[in-house]
Amino acid sequence: MGDIFRLEDFDKYREDNRREVKKAKGGLPRSLWDTYSSFCNCYGGVIILGVAENEDKTWKTTGLKASDESRLRKEFWDTINNKTKVSVNLLTENSLETYTVGEDLVLVIHVPRAPREIKPVYINNDIIGGSFRRNWEGDYHCTPAEVRAMLRDAPEETMDMKVLENMDLSVLNMQTVKSYRNRHAATHADHVWENLPDEEYLERIGAAKLSEKDGKMHPTGAGLLMFGEEYKILYEYPEYFLDYREMLDPSIRWTDRFQSSSGDWTGNLFDFFFRAYPKMVKDVKVPFKLDGIVRVDDTPVHRAIREALANCLVNTDFFVPRGVVIRKDQDQIIIENPGYIRTGKEQMIKGGVSDPRNKALMKMFNMIGIGERAGSGVPGIYAVWEEQGWIAPAIEEQYGPDRTILTLSFVKKQAKKASEENERRKQAKKTSEENKRRKTLENEAKIRELLLNNKEMKTSELAEAIGLSEQRTRVILQGMKDVKAVGNTTSRRYRLE
Repeated sequence: MGDIFRLEDFDKYREDNRREVKKAKGGLPRSLWDTYSSFCNCYGGVIILGVAENEDKTWKTTGLKASDESRLRKEFWDTINNKTKVSVNLLTENSLETYTVGEDLVLVIHVPRAPREIKPVYINNDIIGGSFRRNWEGDYHCTPAEVRAMLRDAPEETMDMKVLENMDLSVLNMQTVKSYRNRHAATHADHVWENLPDEEYLERIGAAKLSEKDGKMHPTGAGLLMFGEEYKILYEYPEYFLDYREMLDPSIRWTDRFQSSSGDWTGNLFDFFFRAYPKMVKDVKVPFKLDGIVRVDDTPVHRAIREALANCLVNTDFFVPRGVVIRKDQDQIIIENPGYIRTGKEQMIKGGVSDPRNKALMKMFNMIGIGERAGSGVPGIYAVWEEQGWIAPAIEEQYGPDRTILTLSFVKKQAKKASEENERRKQAKKTSEENKRRKTLENEAKIRELLLNNKEMKTSELAEAIGLSEQRTRVILQGMKDVKAVGNTTSRRYRLE
């Protein structure tokens, strides 16, 4: 958290989604606890007491003194440890730091991002009305849907492990199950589950489970999502939607598009993956390489795109609106899924922690050779893009509704730099031309004033008076429609018309 607030940068800071200032002149402001909840439920941040915001968004101290510190600290710790006010205290003594700016006291409270297991962090003993999140404008009340999403993510048993006791295995498309089994057999030859009956096989992979209530086999959420028909998936996940869009020709709105709701295919995750992935990698250049006499068509880029698509699906919150959207254009692929990043964006990029939103789905993809379990998938994608010399992948996390967006660009870094340099040169040229035009207008005004006072003047006289060469002065005169040349070449003079 040390990088979020440094005293030497005090005059440069502005409020944003990780910094909030409070006057605290008369004690702790009530809004402090809204911000505490917001930071815990988003990225973490710092609450800075003893500071106010000027009209121009710069900061100023509010006159807190050293004598105020013990009072503020006591009030803070008394409140944050009061369960009827704050649902959980995530801070330690080291979370509060004191600084001096001029003669004034500034108290900085470092608030961490809350682990998903205890989200949402809320206030006033009100989980719905007292849960907040943060955007650039400040703290806002979470919607009931956002609170439910955080509660769904809290247990270790993920939502796709749920046994759907109101459905039986007939809701699964057995042709899709057969396709999955064939891929599993190709990936793991002679696997011990290869000859199991379908019902037993589905139980082993996590797609079905025996109910304790009726003793019968029912699909799990993962089984329904992976193998079900779209219209049956909607019974359990009413916001379920998958959309692939391809825009390779700017003159055509969609060069290719398919959706889970079209009705001409199953619309389930397995069939979506193997419809979308070939289209996503269709234009990836494959270097000629042989394994014995067989050409190898699977490159690190192919594997990275496979990983990105699988990562999207196993981390989707299928209860959140807008669905999964894959967009491919001439130089990038954008992969969007509902749901915030459970480990946080920084940890996701760093890797090493695997915490999928749908553990059963991840297991199913892993069993057919797709996806990583060790939390190394996203760092691996970044590494491949670095090796290719492409612009680094970009990850954006949105709230309201929760959404994660991954952009994979196929533009070379130097191409971007060249483009930026060309733009800089164009801007410099434009600025130079504007300056030249402004200077010309100023010189024209000077010439008019001289001719107004002197009636007629030679080019040499005008040039000397305005401090330009005769050649440049002559060019300016030729462009002035209200100036007329009088006499022949040797005795030519100029006057206003």
